[in-house]
Amino acid sequence: MASQTHMQAPVCLIENTEGQLKVNQEALKILSAVTQPVVVVAIVGLYHTGKSYLMNKLAGEKEGFSLGSTAQAHTKGIWMWCVPHPKKPNQTLVLLDTEGLGDVEKGDNQNDSQIFTLAILLSSTFVYNSMGAINQQAMDQLHYVTGLTDRIRAKSAPNTSEVQNSADFVSFFPDFVWTLRDFSLLLEKDGGSISPDIYLENSLKLKQGTDEKLKNYNLPRLCIREFFPKRKCFIFDRPTHGKQLAQLETLHNVKQDSEFVEQVAEFCSYIFSYSRTKTLPGGIQVNGPYLESLVQTYVTAISSGDLPCMEKTVQALAQTENSAAMRTALEHYDQQMGQKVQLPTDTLQELLDLHRACEREAIQIFINHSFKDVDQECQKQLAAQLEKRRDDFCEQNMEASSNHCLALLQDIFSPLEAEVNQGTYSKPGGYRLLIQKVQNLKKKYQEEPRKGIQAEEVLQEYLQSKEDVSLVILWADKTLKEKEKKFEVERVKAESEEAAAKMQEERQKRNQEMREQKEKSHQEHINQLTKTKAKERAQLLKEQMETLDVKLQ
Repeated sequence: MASQTHMQAPVCLIENTEGQLKVNQEALKILSAVTQPVVVVAIVGLYHTGKSYLMNKLAGEKEGFSLGSTAQAHTKGIWMWCVPHPKKPNQTLVLLDTEGLGDVEKGDNQNDSQIFTLAILLSSTFVYNSMGAINQQAMDQLHYVTGLTDRIRAKSAPNTSEVQNSADFVSFFPDFVWTLRDFSLLLEKDGGSISPDIYLENSLKLKQGTDEKLKNYNLPRLCIREFFPKRKCFIFDRPTHGKQLAQLETLHNVKQDSEFVEQVAEFCSYIFSYSRTKTLPGGIQVNGPYLESLVQTYVTAISSGDLPCMEKTVQALAQTENSAAMRTALEHYDQQMGQKVQLPTDTLQELLDLHRACEREAIQIFINHSFKDVDQECQKQLAAQLEKRRDDFCEQNMEASSNHCLALLQDIFSPLEAEVNQGTYSKPGGYRLLIQKVQNLKKKYQEEPRKGIQAEEVLQEYLQSKEDVSLVILWADKTLKEKEKKFEVERVKAESEEAAAKMQEERQKRNQEMREQKEKSHQEHINQLTKTKAKERAQLLKEQMETLDVKLQ
């Protein structure tokens, strides 16, 4: 698994050929094998601002993502590198390096917007990389953020004033990190030093006024504040000088500026410690297959001219995953029942107890692998499938018991049948010999183990089928008086009625056991539904509180 999910080098995830985006199927195969939750870090910025260098550092390698030291933009599309998370062993770090924005050779601002949008949608930490200080030029270069609500929908039926309700996006937007390269200013204000984070917040302050110029000034700042409530800033000195910049990836740390080396280490440490697991609305942690589905859904929507919609995406993903969870649960049930059940079982309750244990495990597997099961439709389908499987097992159990008992009776009573056919008991005193022989053979049959729930019923049906033969021998037995023969007929009749009553009682008992089992299964599903709904309500309340906090800010 490690060789599949932790790659030796990055691969292209989304190809960008002549402005057309296409998903690389080989990269999707790699993602499909990543079963751990993923931390997705994407970096975006103008070309030749050192994005790939930072991503290689996060991967713990000197080489990997191509740096491109010529005047031509190098990275095309979005490249992916899945590596072991250095601080979270149960998670996988997915690094996304995007092609540089503002490439004059491309001449297509729309294509840049698509790359920017995909980086936002796929990442849990979004790194914006730029050169120098945060000034109006830097803000103008970040104009892609002002059009996010024109390119992404949070809900199927969006509000027409969704910019003012940008808190809807907070539940699935990534954390924002601004990295400032070749930064040469002194971080000071009012005569004292300030941190890069305070510098960023000061740069995002809005100006009072309503004229068009102030609106244009405030808009990118307002969008960053509203879309990305969690923000971080890092500054980097110039790494080295002159032509050595072209060989930055091969330079040892001792040949790089010491401040720059320390700043890169601080950046990496922050990403490793504080970057969140990629999470969808509803608290759904994204793993490799989920991310694979997101990539395909978003690229398909953007390429067709549609707007990626988070609500629809989650619903589609939930439908796919819930169906898969139901299949997994049923496969587990079938496997466990196949291993544990030996038909026929001695009692119906034995079979029902095994069913209930396997059913409980199957429900738990479904709960663990499902999410946003609208109106619990998939769980209801699962319940119906498990009930059908239980009924099928009960029928198979009865059939197996009947077949086994019939074979056993044939084996035990066939010598007696042969003797009857040969006339062994058609003589004076023959009836009493026959009855004694039948009693001995019945005892032998009843002592046989694991006959199943049909044992008595099959025996009685067999004996009833031979009653006519017994009566012929009875009436032909001249050693018995007429009164004794009538008494014997009444005795056989009474025994038959008693056996029938016993069988009826046994059927009623089995029906009662089935009713109780159905009630237990129903209650099991109700309990799980209650827990699931409570969990969903708690998650919804948490997200609503987070949204409220953003709006209050």
